[in-house]
Parts: sequence; C-alpha cells; structure tokens
Amino acid sequence: MTDPSFFNVILVWPILNILVGVYKILLLIHIPYALGFSIIVLTVIIRFILYPLISSQLRASRKMQEAAPHISKLKEIHKGDAKRLQAETMKLYKERGINPLAGCLPVIVQLPIIWALYYVLQQIVDLKQDMVVSQINKIVYFSWLKLTDGWSTSFFGLPLGASPSNLFTTIGPLVIIVPVLTGFLQFLLSKMLVNPQPQEKNKEKDKEKKDDFGSAFQAQSMYIFPIMIGFFSYTFSIGLSLYWNTFTIFGIIQQYKILGLGGLAPWKNKIFGQNKI
Repeated sequence: MTDPSFFNVILVWPILNILVGVYKILLLIHIPYALGFSIIVLTVIIRFILYPLISSQLRASRKMQEAAPHISKLKEIHKGDAKRLQAETMKLYKERGINPLAGCLPVIVQLPIIWALYYVLQQIVDLKQDMVVSQINKIVYFSWLKLTDGWSTSFFGLPLGASPSNLFTTIGPLVIIVPVLTGFLQFLLSKMLVNPQPQEKNKEKDKEKKDDFGSAFQAQSMYIFPIMIGFFSYTFSIGLSLYWNTFTIFGIIQQYKILGLGGLAPWKNKIFGQNKI
C-alpha cells in the first residue's frame, strides 16, 4: 500500500485519505463500528462521484436495448450485404440519438476508480492491528488524519477481515446470509437492467429469442453473474462484501431514479397490481 507507484499516488492514496477522514469524523461523533460505516460512507461518496458517468451508461444501454429489435430486422432485410447493413445501422443510430461508444467510455473511466476502491478496502481489512497506525500514517496527507490507535475491524459482531467461509465453523450457517444477500441484490440490479417488453410482443418473439445468442446469453448471465458474486462473497472478506452490497444498493436506487424498475416491473405488477405503488 505504501508503494509510491503511479496507480497508488493518483487513485489509491486519495481514496484511502477520504476513508481515514470519514473514519476520524465518525469516531469524533462516537458512531459505533466506525470502520464498517466508513466503508459504507466512502462507497456512497465514490458512487456520487461516478453518478454522471453511470447515468450516461444506463441511458446508452437502454437506447441500445430499445434499438435491438430494429437492428435484428435490418439484419434479416440486408442479410449477406454487410456494407448496406452497416450503413442502415448507423442511420438508425443517428435517428435514435445513439452513440455506440457512449456505453463504453463511462465503463472505461469507472474501472480504475472502482478497482482502486476495492484495493484500498482489501488492504484495510487485511492489515494487522499492530501495523495499522504505522502503515496508514505513512500515507495520510494531513497531520489531523494520523491515527493514534489501531481501529476495530468488528462490524455488528462480524470481523471485517474474515470471510463467511472462515466464519462458518465458528458462527454457523447464519453467516451464509452475507453471500445470499450479496447475490440477491446483484440479481435485482441485473433484472432491472433488462428492458421489459409487452407480453404480446414477447409471445411473438419467443421462438426468435431462443435462437438469438445475444438474448440467450443475457438471460443466462442474469442468473449466472449473481451466483458468481454470491460465491465470491462467501470466500472474500466481510469488508469487501459490505462495500459491494453498498455499491449495488446505490446502483439499484440510481437505476430506479433514471430508468424505473426495468425488468422488475412485471414482478411488481403481479404482486401489487398495475395501479399500486
């Protein structure tokens, strides 16, 4: 963590200083489990910083989903004529105000920041108590950020540096709630990212979707990815799961504010009815 590499100086150390600053403030106002809540607050701060980029990505993704049926029709009409297909596709993009790069660029910008946040939290929860003060104080920018004592890594009785797999033998099956919740939240977010189609349209497209590799992959990844995240949460530290769940919950809220319930809308209509909530 104290390695003065470009990545550390530009991203890791500034994020660490924000985390320590939040931690000191929470200690000052006597918030219990200050380190755990610092991780939550830091994650929310990063999500707010990335809010414009993620909003742009979500809107671009929705436009691409809405244009997908039209692109499929163009592929059928201009089958075998790649040049004409490309021209008509670009024309469609222009008519609908779609920039194919709009969904990629925000992701490219986000990744280094998200990775730096992940790296900071991984290092924080893994630091040994007798090394916390010396290691952190080498990196903080201001004297008021310097630590005088090591921090407690306990969060509501769970050690932030331990993984559910390590805690299973001591706490028991109850610790499985952590990876299950992580996977479930990720599934909700993945489901919301799907653009719901009218039922009658879905019936007409059922056979076509079965033969569409892109649609099949999207449907499968909606379940596979949350399962993978849940498994990783079982083997990674509680602190990292806390970060990931905060990140996901904020993502669910942002997705709802910008594009609504998405693929969860049919579920809501079935449970609460069309005119409720």
